[in-house]
Amino acid sequence: MKLAIVAIGRLARGPETDLVKTYAERATAAGRALGLGPVEVIEVESRKPGKAAEADALKAHLSDAHVIACDEHGRARPSRAFADEIAVLRDRGVRRLVFVIGGADGLDPALLAAADGKLAFGPQTWPHALARAMLAEQVYRAVTILAGSPYHRD
Repeated sequence: MKLAIVAIGRLARGPETDLVKTYAERATAAGRALGLGPVEVIEVESRKPGKAAEADALKAHLSDAHVIACDEHGRARPSRAFADEIAVLRDRGVRRLVFVIGGADGLDPALLAAADGKLAFGPQTWPHALARAMLAEQVYRAVTILAGSPYHRD
């Protein structure tokens, strides 16, 4: 199953960008034997401002995918449950799993309603770049959990 993080906006060079790249590469390498990957990070620019225009730009990258929207009203999951969810989707034959991150104002309500699931990082507000890094790390962690690597919470 291919995995992608699709996000509005391009990250400037910096530590968060490096973290996203590192964790995507690690997850890709570790996931091969599990039928997971590659992990792709897609940055999308909207030609117009606003959630609806951003949703239009995002939709081009969501076709034929199981979509999980990152949203403050989504469900927070422990890392093991997140890993299990990815494994279940893979085992059901989902060919592409996409995590989508909206712009500064969040995702368009229509896109949220169309998503197959919603993921929250907790009740706090996180900077856009850090949210991407956190998501990429959790994808990597999920892959390592599924690979049977020791997990400190067990």
